[in-house]
Amino acid sequence: MPLPALDGNTAIAYGLGIAALGCVFFVASPYLSGDIKAEKRRQAVATPRAKRVGVDRVVDAASRRKQVADSMKEVENRGKARKATLEIRIQQAGLEWSRKTYLSVSAGLAVLIGLVLLVVQDSLAVAGVGVLVGGFGLPSWFLGFKKKRRLASFANEFPNAVDIVIRGVKAGLPLGDCLRVIATESPEPLRSEFRRVVEAQTMGLGIGEAVERMAERVPITETNFFAIVISIQAKAGGNLTEALGNLSRVIRDRKKMKAKVKAISSEAKASAGIIGSLPFIVGTLVWLMSPDYISVLWTTSIGQMMVAAGACWMSIGIVVMKKMINFDI
Repeated sequence: MPLPALDGNTAIAYGLGIAALGCVFFVASPYLSGDIKAEKRRQAVATPRAKRVGVDRVVDAASRRKQVADSMKEVENRGKARKATLEIRIQQAGLEWSRKTYLSVSAGLAVLIGLVLLVVQDSLAVAGVGVLVGGFGLPSWFLGFKKKRRLASFANEFPNAVDIVIRGVKAGLPLGDCLRVIATESPEPLRSEFRRVVEAQTMGLGIGEAVERMAERVPITETNFFAIVISIQAKAGGNLTEALGNLSRVIRDRKKMKAKVKAISSEAKASAGIIGSLPFIVGTLVWLMSPDYISVLWTTSIGQMMVAAGACWMSIGIVVMKKMINFDI
């Protein structure tokens, strides 16, 4: 049976369809035959080993950075969660008192000052103020004063302790032995604090947690940095000497900056001291030359009110000047 005759447009359409189908098969033939997968396998085998190792190192570095960030966040959150109790404050001041001893001293001061003011002024209100000052103000001020002096002494000697650890680790000593050297050879208060760290390790506590407790007893930036470095090294590993070397440089740079700030602000501190002491000096001189003239300030009710108001404004001025000349680094 003869085929029907095709006109020109139909023939062209059939030809284009056959050509398009052939192009589809040509493009898909490598995927259907597996040539693409074979080529990928050949490229993987031909890839230099150094390149693959470099990719693995990038992955390991990213994983290590994540571990370091998690460790720092954990240490910071743990430090924020803990509050300084009375026992910790006594330890920070470097005193060997117990809680009972501190409360007994506070009660004795409150009773003594209250009785003295009651006898001198014959006023229960003044005696009550004296009881509050003796029971709460003076003991708290004494702890703060001792703490400030002890922390300053610790921060002054702490870079030397970090250098001892660096040199000991470079020489092949374990970190625990380096801490024992500091606990026996360093001056106070480093000796007692690192002795507590060594004793905590002897009792089975991890070195990271033991150093974190030292940072809790000595709440300064330097010990917090040291605790973070030791904690990260214990959890994530790494070059301890390099990390501590960087920490030592940072601590010494902070120390130099503090000395520069102290030298620059010394003039302002001297001016503030002179201005703050002028009312007391002038009042004392006037009392020595003419006691009847100035005695109205504490013998009359209006004078006492004026003295109280002046003391209030004087305290506000001293606080403002102290905030202006003290800088945190």
